[in-house]
Amino acid sequence: MQRSFLLYFLITLIGIIFIGRLFQLQVIRGGNYDPIHNSAVKIEYNYPERGYVYDRNGKLLVANQLSYDVMVQPNQVKPLDTIEFCNLLKIDKKDFLKRLEKADNYAPYLPSVFLKQLAKEDFAFLQEKLHKYSGFFIQKRIIRKYPINAAANVLGYIGEVNETLAKENAYYQPGELIGKDGIERQYEDYLRGTKGKKYLQRNNLNKVTGSYLNGKYDTLPKNGKDLTLTLDIDLQLYAQKLMTGKRGGIVAIEPSTGEILALVTAPSYNPNMLVGRKRSKNSTILFNDTISKPSYDRGLLAAYAPGSPFKMMNALIGLQEGVITEETGFRCHHGFRYGSRAGAFMGCHCGITGRPVQLKAAIARSCNTYFSNTYKRIIEKDNNPSEGLDTWHNHIASFGLGDYLGYDLPAGSPGLIPTGKYYDDIYKYSWNGSTTISNAIGQGEVLTTPIQLANFTAAIANKGYFFTPHVLKEVNKNHIKDPKYTIAKKTTIDKKYFTPVIEAMREVFITGTGRFNQVKGIEICGKTGTAENFARIDGQKIQLPDHSILVAFAPKENPKIALAIFVENGGFGSAIAAPITSLLIEKYLNGKISKADKYREQRMLDLSLEDIYAKLNQKPKEIATGTE
Repeated sequence: MQRSFLLYFLITLIGIIFIGRLFQLQVIRGGNYDPIHNSAVKIEYNYPERGYVYDRNGKLLVANQLSYDVMVQPNQVKPLDTIEFCNLLKIDKKDFLKRLEKADNYAPYLPSVFLKQLAKEDFAFLQEKLHKYSGFFIQKRIIRKYPINAAANVLGYIGEVNETLAKENAYYQPGELIGKDGIERQYEDYLRGTKGKKYLQRNNLNKVTGSYLNGKYDTLPKNGKDLTLTLDIDLQLYAQKLMTGKRGGIVAIEPSTGEILALVTAPSYNPNMLVGRKRSKNSTILFNDTISKPSYDRGLLAAYAPGSPFKMMNALIGLQEGVITEETGFRCHHGFRYGSRAGAFMGCHCGITGRPVQLKAAIARSCNTYFSNTYKRIIEKDNNPSEGLDTWHNHIASFGLGDYLGYDLPAGSPGLIPTGKYYDDIYKYSWNGSTTISNAIGQGEVLTTPIQLANFTAAIANKGYFFTPHVLKEVNKNHIKDPKYTIAKKTTIDKKYFTPVIEAMREVFITGTGRFNQVKGIEICGKTGTAENFARIDGQKIQLPDHSILVAFAPKENPKIALAIFVENGGFGSAIAAPITSLLIEKYLNGKISKADKYREQRMLDLSLEDIYAKLNQKPKEIATGTE
């Protein structure tokens, strides 16, 4: 009797435990139950359309097209005719086993891409026979399409999610698509949308019998948001055309907003090259090209010596620090002699002799002597070069130089604006303004990127402030209101000191180095530059062809555009960068090139520097042309 009672007690206890466990699973945890781990449930993803991308004038830059992927869920795969299946997919057995093993290693109960982006004709043929192969199914996928061959460096591209990212981010499955560069990466959360899920019930024969729990867990996809960029694609295309056969970068900014109008790197590539099944082959070609570097964004990443445009910075600092005035003059005897060494001489070709050179003429004629004296006075103002250089550095930093600007693209380079400590460490506290005199003319250790110089120019156009450059204008037709891009940043230079510098920049295009590139009816203010370019080969310093540089804004009153142009190994700034600048300004402000300037346009379109680049490429690998 006692044994019977004990038996009934154990049976009752076990029953209560089972009932309690079932209650916990079905009632308490049921609301959070994830059917994805249930082998009797098949999940179908419904991918949303990725957001479209337009330029500032509503022209379509990025669209979508339909693609078909073969998916596999390893724990649902049953023995099959491997040879027949491989023939259908046009792969071999070794490839089949490798792909299946990869999917199984990731997660046997999750679907993942087995073979991506089938051709339409292959999809139609495979769809008829796929029912024979358990665990395999077709997934429709949206991939990109680029109607205009432009701005690949800005738009970026999408690529497959790898296993590491999929494990880190539960939203993604291996083989799905994600933004990898440019605005595709920067604004992935806007563009991707939200994929839908449909849960289907299977029977013991692995056939779908209907919706799981009447669609309780099903979700609908939500399309990605459309983006409107600040780019003017017509200006972008024209700038790309002018840079054909050349290497370098062009950045154009609207000074009143910080909106990037054009961001050109040359050479570049057609963004459609990184779409579809040819993407892998093309990406290998593009990313392994270490000579022309088409995937390297020179507008954002290339750190160049700024050359003569940097003289305006030293002029502004000199005025602010009170070491010069508009009337201050320095005599130029074909150059500037500094230090105690006999060879310490910086040549100058301003052509002004017999009278002191003042600010306006110094900028217009690019007088090295004037700016060497100005720089020396700034650094040695209080007889403490290290503190003087820190003051100089802090003024420059307020324009966004020497650091990342904070624009909304994932690529960037800080450049270099030296501090007092930088030279204290090199020269062990034994140095002065003459030691670092090359900084006076934008050479020496100073390095800037094209976007930094364009922003610097915009700050001058605004007489002392700038907006952080950015490429996103609207999301689903709603203007962005991010204070990062809508609140002005002030420089450390008083507004009154910009007026004489702007007058001098205007003079550059009247009587100075840019006088042969005027545009009728447009007051262009700018500064040409020719940056020396060196490489060290076998311990020897070798001079290479100079870079051609120009910064400008227009019109003088109420500026609409500010630009920085770098043409690698292009020689004098007045020879290549200046005509390209005036053409871009004329195109943007007038909408076309006048008959009077057609000759200038054709000359730039026909000009190629490929012969120079070919000769440079024959040099030893140690040669660096200043592009990194």
